[in-house]
Amino acid sequence: MPANETTPREAQRRLTAGARLVDVREEHEYAAGMADGAVGIPRAELEDDPGFHFPDRDTELLLICQTGGRSMLAAEALQRLGYRNVTTVRGGTLRWIAEGLPVTRPAAHEVDRDFHERYSRHLLLPEVGSRGQRRLEASRVLMLGAGGLGSPAAFYLAAAGIGHLRIADDDIIERSNLQRQILHTDADIGMAKVDSAETRLSALNPRIKVEAIRERVTSANVERLLEGIDLVVDGADNFAVRYLLNDACVKLGIPLVYGAVHRFEGQVSVFDAGRHRGQAPCYRCLFPEPPPPESAPNCSEAGVLGVLPGVIGMLQATEALKLLLHVGEPLAGRLLHFDALGMRFRETRLPADPGCAVCAPGTPFPGYIDYAAFCAGG
Repeated sequence: MPANETTPREAQRRLTAGARLVDVREEHEYAAGMADGAVGIPRAELEDDPGFHFPDRDTELLLICQTGGRSMLAAEALQRLGYRNVTTVRGGTLRWIAEGLPVTRPAAHEVDRDFHERYSRHLLLPEVGSRGQRRLEASRVLMLGAGGLGSPAAFYLAAAGIGHLRIADDDIIERSNLQRQILHTDADIGMAKVDSAETRLSALNPRIKVEAIRERVTSANVERLLEGIDLVVDGADNFAVRYLLNDACVKLGIPLVYGAVHRFEGQVSVFDAGRHRGQAPCYRCLFPEPPPPESAPNCSEAGVLGVLPGVIGMLQATEALKLLLHVGEPLAGRLLHFDALGMRFRETRLPADPGCAVCAPGTPFPGYIDYAAFCAGG
């Protein structure tokens, strides 16, 4: 039902008597003035977790925004969640100021306009809001590969505001890459992929830190590459690196967002066995043994539709953001297949393998192996 309304003067009287006045506008709007005594909690953040701010659902809450519309929507949302004493301030902050009631203005340095303008569409989502966006800014992600999958995934993660994006790849750009590796341009041919990626991503979002590492991941450096990382996005193009990355992520308890493409088909999943042994699978639960090389040629041998890595990389970025924000249902335990020719998605359930050599509960880490020999059948 519609929330009750009150005038600014009555709201000020009730505030003095002990009610809580909450300004539900976005933070950058406070610079124009906010009602004296109000606490600023953006609407999306308030609706996402009101209990964090107000555990007692009988607390008298007065909600105010700019003109009254957003505060009414927020009040109705709180009522649906069981808050019984919610009122909105009619006319909002504009009427409060027009009636000569006291206001406060934060110092200019306290308002991060770039943050609020750049991420405004995220901030409107209750599932993200200011707290979620700050969580993304505090996140550290390893993007393994700056090629077909890494290009779209890295673009979207940078745009979304991942605070620290570490990109590892030892390859250089060739003309044949440009059909699908959209991080790079014709002028970049011969340049290291990680250098091109750092240039593009920093230009897209100068708020983030892009750490370019021109190295091929090996057993000797994998744990150094994973140091301090919250999540890994797998953009590798060979089985040896995938097995190595999987084993390291299981050992260190880091979620791994997997993607692969072949001709007109792709697949995506989340492997999080390191944090959820016996519940979530790892890459070895899907492929206990690598397929023979002749049955799994890479893109340079079999070809790939140029847009296909874009679809799969975008899905990987989506899963990464969900995991970092703790929202939605991740693809852990599910393998998503995409058929571009038929434009069809299908899903396969992927349980944890109780006999997995790496992630089974109680199984000690077996150590890193010669992954190239393992994948070659040696």
